[in-house]
Amino acid sequence: MEIRKGIGVSPGVAIASAFVLETEEFRVPRRTITPEQVDAELARLDRGLDESQAELEELRRGAVNQLGTEAASIFDFHLGMLRDRSLLKQIRETVTEKLFTAEYAVATVLRAHAKAFLQMSNSVLPERVRDIYDLEKRLLRHLLGERRETLEHLTEDVVVVAHDLTPSQTASLVKSRVMGFATDAGGRTSHTAIVARALSIPAVVGVADISRDVAAGDTVIIDGNRGVVIINPDELTLEEHRRYIREYTALEQELDELRTVPALTKDGVHVRLMGNIEFPNEVETALEKGGDGIGLYRTEFLYLGSEREPTEEEHYKAYEQAIVAVRGKPIILRTLDLGADKWTQRQREEPERNPFLGLRSIRFCLQNLPLFRTQLRAMLRASVLGDMRIMLPLITSALELRQAKIVMGDVMEDLEEERIPFNRSVKLGIMIETPAAALTAPTLAKESDFFSIGTNDLIQYTLAVDRTNERVAPLFTAANPAVIKMIKDILKVGRRQGIDVSLCGEMAGEPEYTILLLGLGLRAFSMTPPRIPQIKRVIRSVTLEKAMKITRRVMTFDTDRQILNYLREETRRVAPKAFG
Repeated sequence: MEIRKGIGVSPGVAIASAFVLETEEFRVPRRTITPEQVDAELARLDRGLDESQAELEELRRGAVNQLGTEAASIFDFHLGMLRDRSLLKQIRETVTEKLFTAEYAVATVLRAHAKAFLQMSNSVLPERVRDIYDLEKRLLRHLLGERRETLEHLTEDVVVVAHDLTPSQTASLVKSRVMGFATDAGGRTSHTAIVARALSIPAVVGVADISRDVAAGDTVIIDGNRGVVIINPDELTLEEHRRYIREYTALEQELDELRTVPALTKDGVHVRLMGNIEFPNEVETALEKGGDGIGLYRTEFLYLGSEREPTEEEHYKAYEQAIVAVRGKPIILRTLDLGADKWTQRQREEPERNPFLGLRSIRFCLQNLPLFRTQLRAMLRASVLGDMRIMLPLITSALELRQAKIVMGDVMEDLEEERIPFNRSVKLGIMIETPAAALTAPTLAKESDFFSIGTNDLIQYTLAVDRTNERVAPLFTAANPAVIKMIKDILKVGRRQGIDVSLCGEMAGEPEYTILLLGLGLRAFSMTPPRIPQIKRVIRSVTLEKAMKITRRVMTFDTDRQILNYLREETRRVAPKAFG
Protein backbone atom coordinates (compact mmCIF):
# COMPACT_ATOMS: atom_id res chain seq x y z
CA MET A 1 0.00 0.00 0.00
CA GLU A 2 1.24 3.48 -0.88
CA ILE A 3 -0.29 6.79 0.17
CA ARG A 4 0.34 9.83 -2.04
CA LYS A 5 -0.55 13.45 -1.26
CA GLY A 6 -1.79 15.90 -3.85
CA ILE A 7 -4.28 18.72 -4.15
CA GLY A 8 -7.92 17.80 -3.59
CA VAL A 9 -9.89 19.75 -6.18
CA SER A 10 -13.26 18.01 -6.25
CA PRO A 11 -14.81 16.46 -3.12
CA GLY A 12 -15.84 12.86 -2.60
CA VAL A 13 -14.21 9.44 -2.42
CA ALA A 14 -13.93 6.82 -5.16
CA ILE A 15 -12.56 3.25 -5.13
CA ALA A 16 -12.01 1.38 -8.39
CA SER A 17 -9.47 -0.21 -10.69
CA ALA A 18 -7.04 2.20 -12.31
CA PHE A 19 -7.29 3.15 -15.94
CA VAL A 20 -3.89 4.64 -16.80
CA LEU A 21 -4.32 7.06 -19.65
CA GLU A 22 -1.06 6.98 -21.54
CA THR A 23 0.28 10.03 -23.28
CA GLU A 24 -0.50 9.34 -26.91
CA GLU A 25 2.72 10.48 -28.59
CA PHE A 26 3.08 9.06 -32.07
CA ARG A 27 6.38 8.74 -33.90
CA VAL A 28 5.69 9.55 -37.52
CA PRO A 29 8.61 8.66 -39.81
CA ARG A 30 9.26 10.71 -42.95
CA ARG A 31 8.10 8.22 -45.55
CA THR A 32 7.28 8.69 -49.18
CA ILE A 33 4.97 6.86 -51.59
CA THR A 34 5.03 6.24 -55.32
CA PRO A 35 2.74 8.18 -57.69
CA GLU A 36 0.74 4.98 -58.18
CA GLN A 37 -0.05 4.88 -54.47
CA VAL A 38 -1.46 8.40 -54.25
CA ASP A 39 -5.14 7.48 -54.76
CA ALA A 40 -4.99 4.73 -52.15
CA GLU A 41 -3.22 7.07 -49.72
CA LEU A 42 -5.85 9.79 -50.23
CA ALA A 43 -8.60 7.24 -49.62
CA ARG A 44 -6.88 6.23 -46.38
CA LEU A 45 -6.63 9.89 -45.40
CA ASP A 46 -10.35 10.42 -46.07
CA ARG A 47 -11.26 7.41 -43.93
CA GLY A 48 -9.15 8.76 -41.09
CA LEU A 49 -10.78 12.18 -41.38
CA ASP A 50 -14.29 10.70 -41.47
CA GLU A 51 -13.64 8.46 -38.49
CA SER A 52 -12.15 11.31 -36.48
CA GLN A 53 -15.08 13.58 -37.29
CA ALA A 54 -17.63 10.93 -36.34
CA GLU A 55 -15.79 10.31 -33.08
CA LEU A 56 -15.71 14.02 -32.25
CA GLU A 57 -19.39 14.49 -33.03
CA GLU A 58 -20.23 11.60 -30.73
CA LEU A 59 -18.06 13.13 -28.00
CA ARG A 60 -19.75 16.49 -28.46
CA ARG A 61 -23.24 15.01 -28.13
CA GLY A 62 -22.19 13.30 -24.91
CA ALA A 63 -20.67 16.49 -23.56
CA VAL A 64 -23.87 18.44 -24.33
CA ASN A 65 -25.85 15.95 -22.28
CA GLN A 66 -23.33 15.96 -19.41
CA LEU A 67 -22.23 19.60 -19.21
CA GLY A 68 -24.37 21.69 -21.55
CA THR A 69 -23.74 23.35 -24.89
CA GLU A 70 -21.20 25.87 -23.63
CA ALA A 71 -18.84 23.29 -22.17
CA ALA A 72 -19.25 21.08 -25.23
CA SER A 73 -17.94 23.90 -27.40
CA ILE A 74 -14.41 22.64 -26.73
CA PHE A 75 -15.02 20.23 -29.63
CA ASP A 76 -16.08 22.96 -32.07
CA PHE A 77 -12.49 23.96 -32.78
CA HIS A 78 -11.52 20.36 -33.59
CA LEU A 79 -14.55 19.84 -35.84
CA GLY A 80 -13.99 23.21 -37.47
CA MET A 81 -10.44 22.26 -38.43
CA LEU A 82 -11.58 18.93 -39.86
CA ARG A 83 -14.01 20.84 -42.09
CA ASP A 84 -11.56 23.57 -43.05
CA ARG A 85 -11.18 23.33 -46.82
CA SER A 86 -7.90 25.23 -46.86
CA LEU A 87 -6.38 22.94 -44.25
CA LEU A 88 -7.59 19.78 -45.95
CA LYS A 89 -6.28 21.05 -49.28
CA GLN A 90 -2.81 21.55 -47.75
CA ILE A 91 -2.79 18.01 -46.36
CA ARG A 92 -3.92 16.49 -49.66
CA GLU A 93 -1.39 18.51 -51.64
CA THR A 94 1.35 17.29 -49.31
CA VAL A 95 0.36 13.74 -50.28
CA THR A 96 -0.17 14.33 -54.01
CA GLU A 97 2.68 16.75 -54.75
CA LYS A 98 5.36 15.79 -52.22
CA LEU A 99 4.37 12.11 -52.18
CA PHE A 100 4.37 11.82 -48.38
CA THR A 101 2.26 9.31 -46.45
CA ALA A 102 -1.08 10.51 -45.07
CA GLU A 103 0.13 10.44 -41.46
CA TYR A 104 3.28 12.40 -42.27
CA ALA A 105 1.23 14.94 -44.21
CA VAL A 106 -1.16 15.36 -41.26
CA ALA A 107 1.69 15.78 -38.78
CA THR A 108 3.58 18.23 -41.01
CA VAL A 109 0.62 20.48 -41.83
CA LEU A 110 -0.87 20.57 -38.33
CA ARG A 111 2.50 21.29 -36.73
CA ALA A 112 2.94 24.16 -39.19
CA HIS A 113 -0.45 25.53 -38.14
CA ALA A 114 0.49 25.21 -34.49
CA LYS A 115 3.68 27.18 -35.11
CA ALA A 116 1.73 29.86 -36.97
CA PHE A 117 -0.72 30.20 -34.10
CA LEU A 118 2.15 30.67 -31.68
CA GLN A 119 3.45 33.59 -33.72
CA MET A 120 0.13 35.43 -33.97
CA SER A 121 -0.20 38.75 -32.16
CA ASN A 122 -3.66 37.80 -30.87
CA SER A 123 -2.81 36.45 -27.41
CA VAL A 124 -5.77 34.05 -27.32
CA LEU A 125 -4.92 32.11 -30.49
CA PRO A 126 -1.62 30.64 -29.29
CA GLU A 127 -3.60 28.79 -26.64
CA ARG A 128 -5.28 26.79 -29.39
CA VAL A 129 -1.98 24.98 -29.95
CA ARG A 130 -2.79 22.33 -27.37
CA ASP A 131 -6.06 21.63 -29.18
CA ILE A 132 -4.18 21.22 -32.46
CA TYR A 133 -1.91 18.64 -30.84
CA ASP A 134 -4.97 16.90 -29.42
CA LEU A 135 -6.53 16.75 -32.90
CA GLU A 136 -3.26 15.54 -34.42
CA LYS A 137 -3.14 12.60 -32.01
CA ARG A 138 -6.72 11.66 -32.82
CA LEU A 139 -6.09 11.67 -36.58
CA LEU A 140 -2.84 9.73 -36.26
CA ARG A 141 -4.49 7.13 -34.06
CA HIS A 142 -7.01 6.43 -36.82
CA LEU A 143 -4.44 6.55 -39.62
CA LEU A 144 -1.87 4.36 -37.87
CA GLY A 145 -4.40 1.97 -36.41
CA GLU A 146 -3.08 2.46 -32.86
CA ARG A 147 -6.47 2.35 -31.16
CA ARG A 148 -5.81 2.48 -27.49
CA GLU A 149 -8.80 2.25 -25.19
CA THR A 150 -10.35 5.68 -24.73
CA LEU A 151 -12.36 7.26 -21.95
CA GLU A 152 -15.57 7.50 -23.94
CA HIS A 153 -15.67 3.74 -24.54
CA LEU A 154 -15.18 2.47 -21.00
CA THR A 155 -17.23 -0.61 -20.11
CA GLU A 156 -16.57 -0.75 -16.36
CA ASP A 157 -16.16 1.62 -13.43
CA VAL A 158 -12.62 3.01 -13.17
CA VAL A 159 -10.57 5.77 -11.66
CA VAL A 160 -8.48 7.53 -14.28
CA VAL A 161 -4.80 8.18 -13.66
CA ALA A 162 -2.92 10.41 -16.09
CA HIS A 163 -0.11 12.90 -16.35
CA ASP A 164 -2.69 15.48 -17.38
CA LEU A 165 -5.94 15.54 -19.32
CA THR A 166 -6.51 17.43 -22.56
CA PRO A 167 -9.72 19.49 -22.84
CA SER A 168 -11.47 16.85 -24.95
CA GLN A 169 -10.38 14.03 -22.63
CA THR A 170 -11.71 15.87 -19.60
CA ALA A 171 -15.02 16.68 -21.21
CA SER A 172 -15.46 13.07 -22.33
CA LEU A 173 -15.40 11.75 -18.77
CA VAL A 174 -18.49 9.60 -18.44
CA LYS A 175 -19.86 10.06 -14.95
CA SER A 176 -21.32 6.57 -14.74
CA ARG A 177 -17.94 4.93 -15.51
CA VAL A 178 -15.24 7.38 -14.39
CA MET A 179 -15.60 7.41 -10.62
CA GLY A 180 -12.67 9.76 -9.98
CA PHE A 181 -9.30 10.79 -11.32
CA ALA A 182 -5.78 11.74 -10.29
CA THR A 183 -3.12 13.55 -12.33
CA ASP A 184 0.56 14.38 -12.00
CA ALA A 185 0.00 17.99 -13.01
CA GLY A 186 -2.56 20.67 -12.26
CA GLY A 187 -3.82 22.89 -9.51
CA ARG A 188 -7.07 23.94 -7.86
CA THR A 189 -8.05 26.14 -10.77
CA SER A 190 -6.88 23.94 -13.64
CA HIS A 191 -9.30 23.02 -16.41
CA THR A 192 -9.53 19.43 -15.23
CA ALA A 193 -10.34 20.54 -11.68
CA ILE A 194 -13.13 22.83 -12.81
CA VAL A 195 -14.80 20.20 -14.99
CA ALA A 196 -14.45 17.60 -12.22
CA ARG A 197 -16.37 19.87 -9.85
CA ALA A 198 -19.02 20.49 -12.51
CA LEU A 199 -19.49 16.71 -12.85
CA SER A 200 -19.14 16.06 -9.09
CA ILE A 201 -16.32 13.57 -9.74
CA PRO A 202 -13.79 13.16 -6.89
CA ALA A 203 -10.41 14.39 -8.10
CA VAL A 204 -6.87 14.91 -6.82
CA VAL A 205 -4.29 16.73 -8.97
CA GLY A 206 -0.66 17.62 -8.52
CA VAL A 207 0.29 14.10 -7.39
CA ALA A 208 3.85 13.91 -8.67
CA ASP A 209 4.58 10.83 -10.84
CA ILE A 210 1.28 9.13 -10.03
CA SER A 211 0.85 8.11 -13.68
CA ARG A 212 4.27 6.44 -13.59
CA ASP A 213 3.73 4.59 -10.33
CA VAL A 214 0.21 3.23 -10.93
CA ALA A 215 -0.28 0.24 -13.22
CA ALA A 216 -3.48 -0.52 -15.11
CA GLY A 217 -5.76 -2.62 -12.95
CA ASP A 218 -4.31 -1.49 -9.62
CA THR A 219 -6.92 -0.77 -6.98
CA VAL A 220 -6.83 2.95 -6.25
CA ILE A 221 -8.64 5.16 -3.74
CA ILE A 222 -9.19 8.79 -4.76
CA ASP A 223 -10.01 10.99 -1.76
CA GLY A 224 -10.89 14.41 -3.13
CA ASN A 225 -11.79 15.71 0.33
CA ARG A 226 -8.33 15.24 1.77
CA GLY A 227 -6.26 15.36 -1.43
CA VAL A 228 -5.03 11.78 -1.00
CA VAL A 229 -4.49 8.90 -3.46
CA ILE A 230 -3.93 5.40 -2.07
CA ILE A 231 -2.42 2.78 -4.37
CA ASN A 232 -3.26 -0.90 -3.74
CA PRO A 233 -4.74 -0.33 -0.26
CA ASP A 234 -4.82 -3.18 2.23
CA GLU A 235 -8.12 -4.70 3.29
CA LEU A 236 -8.37 -2.61 6.46
CA THR A 237 -7.89 0.64 4.53
CA LEU A 238 -10.38 -0.48 1.88
CA GLU A 239 -13.04 -1.19 4.48
CA GLU A 240 -12.32 2.10 6.22
CA HIS A 241 -12.85 4.04 3.00
CA ARG A 242 -15.94 2.04 2.01
CA ARG A 243 -17.40 2.98 5.35
CA TYR A 244 -16.30 6.55 4.75
CA ILE A 245 -18.16 6.56 1.40
CA ARG A 246 -21.33 5.29 3.08
CA GLU A 247 -21.04 7.93 5.80
CA TYR A 248 -20.22 10.64 3.28
CA THR A 249 -23.28 9.73 1.18
CA ALA A 250 -25.49 9.79 4.27
CA LEU A 251 -23.98 13.13 5.29
CA GLU A 252 -24.66 14.60 1.84
CA GLN A 253 -28.31 13.59 2.12
CA GLU A 254 -28.50 15.01 5.63
CA LEU A 255 -26.89 18.26 4.57
CA ASP A 256 -29.28 18.64 1.64
CA GLU A 257 -32.09 18.97 4.17
CA LEU A 258 -30.56 22.32 5.14
CA ARG A 259 -31.08 23.85 1.71
CA THR A 260 -34.39 25.50 2.61
CA VAL A 261 -33.34 26.98 5.96
CA PRO A 262 -31.46 30.30 6.27
CA ALA A 263 -27.78 30.56 7.19
CA LEU A 264 -28.30 32.05 10.64
CA THR A 265 -25.91 31.84 13.56
CA LYS A 266 -27.39 30.54 16.82
CA ASP A 267 -27.84 34.14 17.97
CA GLY A 268 -29.62 35.21 14.79
CA VAL A 269 -26.92 36.80 12.60
CA HIS A 270 -27.71 36.26 8.92
CA VAL A 271 -24.96 35.20 6.52
CA ARG A 272 -25.25 35.08 2.72
CA LEU A 273 -24.01 31.90 1.05
CA MET A 274 -23.54 32.05 -2.72
CA GLY A 275 -22.13 29.82 -5.43
CA ASN A 276 -19.06 30.02 -7.67
CA ILE A 277 -19.83 28.78 -11.19
CA GLU A 278 -18.03 28.18 -14.49
CA PHE A 279 -21.03 27.47 -16.74
CA PRO A 280 -24.56 28.95 -16.77
CA ASN A 281 -26.17 25.56 -16.16
CA GLU A 282 -24.45 25.39 -12.75
CA VAL A 283 -26.77 28.13 -11.45
CA GLU A 284 -29.49 25.57 -10.82
CA THR A 285 -27.15 23.45 -8.67
CA ALA A 286 -26.22 26.49 -6.59
CA LEU A 287 -29.87 27.29 -5.93
CA GLU A 288 -30.74 23.66 -5.20
CA LYS A 289 -27.99 23.59 -2.55
CA GLY A 290 -29.53 26.62 -0.85
CA GLY A 291 -27.46 29.38 -2.41
CA ASP A 292 -28.54 33.00 -2.10
CA GLY A 293 -27.24 33.80 -5.57
CA ILE A 294 -23.99 33.62 -7.55
CA GLY A 295 -21.02 35.33 -5.98
CA LEU A 296 -18.62 34.54 -8.83
CA TYR A 297 -19.35 33.61 -12.42
CA ARG A 298 -16.02 32.94 -14.16
CA THR A 299 -16.44 33.79 -17.82
CA GLU A 300 -13.20 32.38 -19.29
CA PHE A 301 -14.78 29.20 -20.58
CA LEU A 302 -16.48 31.06 -23.38
CA TYR A 303 -13.03 30.87 -24.96
CA LEU A 304 -12.47 27.17 -24.39
CA GLY A 305 -11.87 25.22 -27.57
CA SER A 306 -12.86 28.04 -29.90
CA GLU A 307 -10.83 28.90 -32.97
CA ARG A 308 -11.93 32.52 -32.62
CA GLU A 309 -12.90 34.97 -29.94
CA PRO A 310 -16.56 34.68 -28.88
CA THR A 311 -18.85 37.27 -30.40
CA GLU A 312 -20.74 39.82 -28.35
CA GLU A 313 -23.92 37.84 -28.94
CA GLU A 314 -22.33 34.61 -27.68
CA HIS A 315 -21.23 36.43 -24.53
CA TYR A 316 -24.71 37.88 -24.10
CA LYS A 317 -26.51 34.57 -24.53
CA ALA A 318 -24.36 32.92 -21.85
CA TYR A 319 -24.95 35.77 -19.40
CA GLU A 320 -28.64 35.86 -20.22
CA GLN A 321 -28.98 32.15 -19.47
CA ALA A 322 -27.30 32.52 -16.08
CA ILE A 323 -29.19 35.68 -15.06
CA VAL A 324 -32.56 34.22 -15.97
CA ALA A 325 -31.72 30.97 -14.15
CA VAL A 326 -30.82 32.76 -10.90
CA ARG A 327 -34.43 34.03 -10.71
CA GLY A 328 -33.94 37.54 -9.38
CA LYS A 329 -31.14 36.73 -6.95
CA PRO A 330 -27.83 38.58 -7.26
CA ILE A 331 -25.23 37.32 -9.70
CA ILE A 332 -21.70 38.68 -10.06
CA LEU A 333 -20.03 38.33 -13.46
CA ARG A 334 -16.24 38.54 -13.37
CA THR A 335 -14.54 39.97 -16.42
CA LEU A 336 -11.99 37.77 -18.14
CA ASP A 337 -9.16 36.29 -16.12
CA LEU A 338 -7.11 34.96 -19.02
CA GLY A 339 -3.45 34.08 -18.66
CA ALA A 340 -1.25 32.20 -16.17
CA ASP A 341 -2.87 28.99 -14.99
CA LYS A 342 -6.11 29.58 -16.89
CA TRP A 343 -4.48 29.30 -20.28
CA THR A 344 -1.44 27.06 -20.32
CA GLN A 345 1.79 28.51 -21.57
CA ARG A 346 3.57 25.22 -22.00
CA GLN A 347 3.07 25.24 -25.75
CA ARG A 348 4.20 28.83 -26.26
CA GLU A 349 7.27 29.29 -28.38
CA GLU A 350 8.40 31.99 -25.96
CA PRO A 351 6.41 31.46 -22.74
CA GLU A 352 6.34 34.13 -20.10
CA ARG A 353 9.09 33.44 -17.60
CA ASN A 354 6.68 33.86 -14.69
CA PRO A 355 3.10 33.90 -16.01
CA PHE A 356 1.52 34.51 -12.61
CA LEU A 357 3.40 37.80 -12.51
CA GLY A 358 2.80 38.43 -16.19
CA LEU A 359 0.03 39.43 -18.56
CA ARG A 360 -3.18 38.17 -17.00
CA SER A 361 -6.62 39.29 -15.83
CA ILE A 362 -7.28 43.05 -15.92
CA ARG A 363 -3.81 43.67 -17.40
CA PHE A 364 -4.65 41.38 -20.29
CA CYS A 365 -7.99 43.12 -20.84
CA LEU A 366 -6.52 46.62 -20.76
CA GLN A 367 -3.98 45.56 -23.40
CA ASN A 368 -6.66 43.88 -25.52
CA LEU A 369 -9.33 46.58 -25.59
CA PRO A 370 -11.49 45.21 -28.45
CA LEU A 371 -11.84 41.93 -26.57
CA PHE A 372 -12.55 43.77 -23.29
CA ARG A 373 -15.10 46.11 -24.89
CA THR A 374 -16.93 43.17 -26.49
CA GLN A 375 -17.36 41.52 -23.12
CA LEU A 376 -18.41 44.71 -21.37
CA ARG A 377 -21.01 45.45 -24.06
CA ALA A 378 -22.54 42.00 -23.56
CA MET A 379 -22.48 42.34 -19.76
CA LEU A 380 -24.08 45.79 -19.85
CA ARG A 381 -26.79 44.59 -22.24
CA ALA A 382 -27.51 41.73 -19.84
CA SER A 383 -27.61 44.09 -16.84
CA VAL A 384 -31.29 44.88 -17.47
CA LEU A 385 -32.28 41.23 -17.00
CA GLY A 386 -31.84 41.05 -13.21
CA ASP A 387 -29.64 41.88 -10.24
CA MET A 388 -26.38 41.52 -12.16
CA ARG A 389 -23.10 43.04 -11.01
CA ILE A 390 -19.70 43.28 -12.71
CA MET A 391 -16.41 42.48 -11.03
CA LEU A 392 -12.83 43.19 -12.16
CA PRO A 393 -10.10 40.63 -11.29
CA LEU A 394 -6.53 41.17 -10.08
CA ILE A 395 -6.71 44.90 -9.52
CA THR A 396 -3.40 46.14 -8.09
CA SER A 397 -3.87 49.92 -8.18
CA ALA A 398 -6.42 52.70 -8.38
CA LEU A 399 -5.07 53.52 -11.85
CA GLU A 400 -6.08 50.10 -13.21
CA LEU A 401 -9.55 50.51 -11.73
CA ARG A 402 -9.93 53.98 -13.23
CA GLN A 403 -8.73 52.79 -16.63
CA ALA A 404 -11.29 49.99 -16.59
CA LYS A 405 -14.03 52.44 -15.57
CA ILE A 406 -13.07 54.71 -18.46
CA VAL A 407 -13.43 51.81 -20.91
CA MET A 408 -16.76 50.89 -19.35
CA GLY A 409 -17.92 54.50 -19.59
CA ASP A 410 -17.02 54.58 -23.28
CA VAL A 411 -18.99 51.38 -23.86
CA MET A 412 -21.98 52.86 -22.05
CA GLU A 413 -21.86 55.93 -24.32
CA ASP A 414 -21.78 53.68 -27.40
CA LEU A 415 -24.81 51.73 -26.18
CA GLU A 416 -26.71 54.95 -25.48
CA GLU A 417 -25.96 56.25 -28.98
CA GLU A 418 -27.20 52.95 -30.41
CA ARG A 419 -30.31 53.13 -28.18
CA ILE A 420 -29.50 49.75 -26.65
CA PRO A 421 -30.91 49.45 -23.11
CA PHE A 422 -28.62 48.78 -20.15
CA ASN A 423 -28.50 49.55 -16.44
CA ARG A 424 -26.37 52.67 -16.05
CA SER A 425 -26.34 52.10 -12.29
CA VAL A 426 -24.96 48.58 -12.55
CA LYS A 427 -22.67 47.89 -9.61
CA LEU A 428 -18.96 47.59 -10.37
CA GLY A 429 -16.72 45.87 -7.84
CA ILE A 430 -13.22 44.50 -7.69
CA MET A 431 -11.48 41.40 -6.48
CA ILE A 432 -8.98 41.95 -3.71
CA GLU A 433 -6.44 39.25 -4.49
CA THR A 434 -3.08 40.98 -4.32
CA PRO A 435 -1.23 42.46 -1.34
CA ALA A 436 -1.15 45.75 -3.28
CA ALA A 437 -4.94 45.87 -3.43
CA ALA A 438 -5.28 44.83 0.22
CA LEU A 439 -2.87 47.53 1.40
CA THR A 440 -4.57 50.24 -0.68
CA ALA A 441 -8.10 49.01 0.05
CA PRO A 442 -9.17 52.35 1.66
CA THR A 443 -8.44 54.14 -1.63
CA LEU A 444 -9.98 51.44 -3.82
CA ALA A 445 -13.12 51.34 -1.65
CA LYS A 446 -13.88 54.96 -2.55
CA GLU A 447 -14.17 53.99 -6.20
CA SER A 448 -15.78 50.52 -5.89
CA ASP A 449 -19.32 49.40 -5.17
CA PHE A 450 -18.15 46.17 -3.51
CA PHE A 451 -15.12 43.99 -2.77
CA SER A 452 -14.72 40.26 -3.21
CA ILE A 453 -11.68 38.69 -1.55
CA GLY A 454 -10.07 36.16 -3.89
CA THR A 455 -8.07 34.11 -1.43
CA ASN A 456 -6.60 31.74 -4.03
CA ASP A 457 -4.45 34.46 -5.54
CA LEU A 458 -4.17 36.50 -2.34
CA ILE A 459 -2.51 33.55 -0.60
CA GLN A 460 -0.11 32.80 -3.46
CA TYR A 461 0.99 36.40 -3.85
CA THR A 462 1.28 37.01 -0.10
CA LEU A 463 3.22 33.81 0.59
CA ALA A 464 5.11 33.68 -2.74
CA VAL A 465 3.72 30.19 -3.38
CA ASP A 466 2.56 29.11 -6.86
CA ARG A 467 -0.92 27.72 -6.23
CA THR A 468 -0.68 25.29 -9.17
CA ASN A 469 2.75 23.91 -8.24
CA GLU A 470 2.43 20.53 -6.56
CA ARG A 471 5.97 20.79 -5.20
CA VAL A 472 5.07 23.64 -2.86
CA ALA A 473 1.43 22.70 -2.25
CA PRO A 474 1.95 22.21 1.53
CA LEU A 475 3.08 25.84 1.80
CA PHE A 476 -0.14 27.11 0.25
CA THR A 477 -2.39 27.70 3.27
CA ALA A 478 -5.07 30.17 4.27
CA ALA A 479 -4.05 29.63 7.91
CA ASN A 480 -0.92 31.74 7.58
CA PRO A 481 -1.08 34.64 10.09
CA ALA A 482 -0.20 37.17 7.37
CA VAL A 483 -3.13 36.05 5.21
CA ILE A 484 -5.56 36.18 8.13
CA LYS A 485 -4.42 39.67 9.12
CA MET A 486 -4.83 40.84 5.54
CA ILE A 487 -8.41 39.50 5.39
CA LYS A 488 -9.19 41.15 8.72
CA ASP A 489 -7.94 44.51 7.44
CA ILE A 490 -9.91 44.27 4.18
CA LEU A 491 -13.12 43.51 6.09
CA LYS A 492 -12.45 46.43 8.40
CA VAL A 493 -12.10 48.76 5.40
CA GLY A 494 -15.39 47.50 4.01
CA ARG A 495 -17.23 48.25 7.26
CA ARG A 496 -15.70 51.73 7.57
CA GLN A 497 -16.39 52.65 3.94
CA GLY A 498 -19.85 51.09 3.95
CA ILE A 499 -19.33 48.71 1.03
CA ASP A 500 -20.22 45.04 0.80
CA VAL A 501 -17.34 42.55 1.13
CA SER A 502 -17.61 38.88 0.20
CA LEU A 503 -15.01 36.11 -0.02
CA CYS A 504 -15.02 33.87 -3.09
CA GLY A 505 -11.79 31.85 -2.83
CA GLU A 506 -11.52 28.18 -1.87
CA MET A 507 -11.22 29.29 1.76
CA ALA A 508 -14.93 30.17 1.77
CA GLY A 509 -15.88 26.52 1.19
CA GLU A 510 -13.52 24.99 3.79
CA PRO A 511 -15.39 24.43 7.09
CA GLU A 512 -12.30 24.83 9.29
CA TYR A 513 -12.22 28.53 8.40
CA THR A 514 -15.94 29.33 8.69
CA ILE A 515 -15.97 30.32 12.37
CA LEU A 516 -12.79 32.38 11.94
CA LEU A 517 -14.25 34.26 8.97
CA LEU A 518 -17.44 34.96 10.90
CA GLY A 519 -15.40 36.29 13.81
CA LEU A 520 -13.40 38.51 11.44
CA GLY A 521 -16.64 40.08 10.23
CA LEU A 522 -17.38 38.26 6.97
CA ARG A 523 -21.11 38.04 6.19
CA ALA A 524 -21.03 36.86 2.56
CA PHE A 525 -19.35 33.62 1.45
CA SER A 526 -19.16 32.34 -2.15
CA MET A 527 -18.04 28.79 -2.89
CA THR A 528 -18.40 25.70 -5.06
CA PRO A 529 -22.16 24.91 -4.82
CA PRO A 530 -21.83 21.43 -3.22
CA ARG A 531 -20.06 23.06 -0.25
CA ILE A 532 -22.95 25.39 0.64
CA PRO A 533 -24.89 23.01 2.97
CA GLN A 534 -21.70 22.04 4.82
CA ILE A 535 -20.78 25.67 5.53
CA LYS A 536 -24.38 26.44 6.45
CA ARG A 537 -24.32 23.71 9.08
CA VAL A 538 -21.25 25.22 10.76
CA ILE A 539 -22.79 28.71 10.73
CA ARG A 540 -26.02 27.43 12.32
CA SER A 541 -24.00 25.66 15.03
CA VAL A 542 -22.17 28.66 16.49
CA THR A 543 -22.96 32.06 18.01
CA LEU A 544 -21.29 35.18 16.78
CA GLU A 545 -19.98 35.76 20.29
CA LYS A 546 -18.28 32.35 20.24
CA ALA A 547 -16.86 33.02 16.77
CA MET A 548 -15.34 36.33 17.88
CA LYS A 549 -13.82 34.68 20.94
CA ILE A 550 -12.20 31.97 18.78
CA THR A 551 -10.95 34.62 16.36
CA ARG A 552 -9.30 36.63 19.12
CA ARG A 553 -7.44 33.50 20.20
CA VAL A 554 -6.36 32.77 16.62
CA MET A 555 -4.82 36.22 16.36
CA THR A 556 -2.42 35.33 19.19
CA PHE A 557 -0.88 32.37 17.29
CA ASP A 558 2.18 32.78 15.12
CA THR A 559 2.21 29.63 12.93
CA ASP A 560 -0.26 28.21 10.43
CA ARG A 561 -0.09 24.78 12.04
CA GLN A 562 -1.19 26.17 15.43
CA ILE A 563 -4.02 28.07 13.78
CA LEU A 564 -5.28 25.19 11.65
CA ASN A 565 -5.19 22.63 14.48
CA TYR A 566 -7.01 25.01 16.82
CA LEU A 567 -9.67 25.89 14.25
CA ARG A 568 -10.36 22.24 13.43
CA GLU A 569 -10.65 21.39 17.11
CA GLU A 570 -13.06 24.26 17.80
CA THR A 571 -15.09 23.52 14.67
CA ARG A 572 -15.53 19.90 15.72
CA ARG A 573 -16.73 21.05 19.13
CA VAL A 574 -19.55 23.20 17.78
CA ALA A 575 -20.30 21.04 14.70
CA PRO A 576 -19.07 17.45 15.25
CA LYS A 577 -19.90 16.39 11.69
CA ALA A 578 -18.34 19.45 10.05
CA PHE A 579 -15.67 17.44 8.25
CA GLY A 580 -17.83 14.46 7.31
